[in-house]
Amino acid sequence: MPERRPSRYGRYHGGPDPLAPPVDLAEALDAIAEDVMAGYSPENALREFLRRGGRGREGLDDLARRVQQRRRDLLRRHNLGGTLDEVRKLLDAAVLDERKQLARDAAMDDDDRAFREMRLQNLPTSTAAAVNELASYDWQSREAAASFDRIKDLLGRELLDQRFAGMKRALESADDADREAVNQMLSDLNGLLDKHRRGEDTDVDFDDFMAKHGHHFPENPRNVEELIDALAQRSAAAQRLLNSMTAEQRRELMDLSAQAFGSPGLMAQLGQLDANLQALRPGLDWGGAESFRGSEGLGLGDGTGVVQDLAELDALGQQIGQDYGGARMDDLDLEALARQLGPEAAVSARTLAELERAMRDSGYLRRGTDGSLRLSPRAMRRLGKTLLADAASRLSGRQGQRDTRQAGAAGEQTGATRPWRFGDTEPWDTTRTLTNAIHRTVGEGLDPGTLRIDVADIEVAETETRTQSAVALLVDVSFSMAAEGRWVPMKRTALALHHLVSTRFRGDQLQLITFGRHAGVMDVEELTALGPWREQGTNLHHGLLLAGQFFRKHPTMQPVLLVVTDGEPTAHLLPDGYAWFSYPPDPETISATVVELDKLGRRGAQATFVRLGDDPGLQRFIEQMARRVGGRAVAPDLDDLGGTVVDEYLRARSRGRDDDLLW
Repeated sequence: MPERRPSRYGRYHGGPDPLAPPVDLAEALDAIAEDVMAGYSPENALREFLRRGGRGREGLDDLARRVQQRRRDLLRRHNLGGTLDEVRKLLDAAVLDERKQLARDAAMDDDDRAFREMRLQNLPTSTAAAVNELASYDWQSREAAASFDRIKDLLGRELLDQRFAGMKRALESADDADREAVNQMLSDLNGLLDKHRRGEDTDVDFDDFMAKHGHHFPENPRNVEELIDALAQRSAAAQRLLNSMTAEQRRELMDLSAQAFGSPGLMAQLGQLDANLQALRPGLDWGGAESFRGSEGLGLGDGTGVVQDLAELDALGQQIGQDYGGARMDDLDLEALARQLGPEAAVSARTLAELERAMRDSGYLRRGTDGSLRLSPRAMRRLGKTLLADAASRLSGRQGQRDTRQAGAAGEQTGATRPWRFGDTEPWDTTRTLTNAIHRTVGEGLDPGTLRIDVADIEVAETETRTQSAVALLVDVSFSMAAEGRWVPMKRTALALHHLVSTRFRGDQLQLITFGRHAGVMDVEELTALGPWREQGTNLHHGLLLAGQFFRKHPTMQPVLLVVTDGEPTAHLLPDGYAWFSYPPDPETISATVVELDKLGRRGAQATFVRLGDDPGLQRFIEQMARRVGGRAVAPDLDDLGGTVVDEYLRARSRGRDDDLLW
């Protein structure tokens, strides 16, 4: 029997977590719709949601802050004197060991000892000059000679590590044969790049090069272009590292470079490599610089890696910012994000990308004829349902108010069902009733072969009253509505009422009429996307004219007029179609508005005026208008605006009926 191996569990690394919960489109849609109603385009609203993130989820702004914080940390932690500091330590150790050896060597000629001690005593203060001064020195101490050789070896490895990541460690115990192999690799590489610049290279040239030297390139490039990309990015970072040093540091390193591996040939090869790469990739940043100000010294290789990290962080910042044309969340380099900020950041970014993709693919957003994103009818239905539920919850919280879910006691079926109540005369919904009985029987552990229907199982077909209404909702879109924070509540109200009429009272007709300097008819999608207007004027006269036209189109329906406004009329329509504006309100404007209201009153319109704000003049005007046509004047809080308008609509429908709506 094979031995059972213990199971081990850990983080899933095979791509998106298959057990991760799905993205919450409902939360995203609510947030996007709220911003759209505030005046954002759906495209910008989606961007804003991605920036903010959702409940318990990082957004793009959070990731951007982390990117900038890591960038600041790298600059504050490091300085670029690491290689020079290490060379200085090795030089000091070599000089100290040599002085000790000179003091111990009794057989040495006194003049020779004095000359050597004087030479060591008078070394230049510059590290590079001191190293070059001792390049031809005949070391008496084996330890000192070894330390000085390590300087040459360190410089060679650091210079190579600048261009080839990991080379410093790979050549840590290198011998002359290894160094010669590196020189040969550089020679072959420059030959390949020279041929590529002239357009004379072939795939065979690249394959031969990789077969011979591929172990030096962990990136495993598949062609010469990928090889150049990897090398050029590193080389450009090395140049930016040098640009970031002080003039003294650069001069010291240039002077020291001649001692790399004890031969100036390495610098010649690297100089040719840099020239080839800059010619092949001139668009990279070869002239930038960073401001390092920390205490932790960096060597040339590690410093180049940090400069590459800074460049990668800058690229991530641009991707996260999404401020360029055609930006998409799929542009984010998740691997780079994981390298710089950890796997959790990559998971957050992947979730945001999936949410963006799901919002675009779910049908909640659609492209208009002009190419811009818009809320789809499906999104509008869902949004209206949410807003109506909010309005209904406020209604049900009032003492003695109706439940908006209830339909009329007699009339046409709505397609919905509800539990039977004592006194109901609606027909049973047989399918729902039997289904409820089966579920209850099984749930109670009874014999499913014997089905008994309980009163609690019965559902009846919901109906709506046969009395139909033509509803004109007039909403003020003057500048004061936006300035006083009433713009979004007004839109939420319109959407809630639209959803109620279109789903519960399908026989009714609803028209949304906006009035500012002029009035106009809008569908609910247009009103939702309508941005705040800065045009002054409250032309209720024009709005009432359009309401009258709407009522005349539906002569057999009960006319219901709902007006939401925060100001007295300050404009009216002249016969030539021009809107006359005057503030304070002109008596002619008031007179024209009253004339149109009287016409609607004679038509039998059930009118409700919803006043927003505490202006005494508006209060007097609204109350007088309501009394004139036997209507109602209400002044709800903004939070209760939707519930108030829905309630007034239901109240207006119920007037004149013998069987009132269920309470």
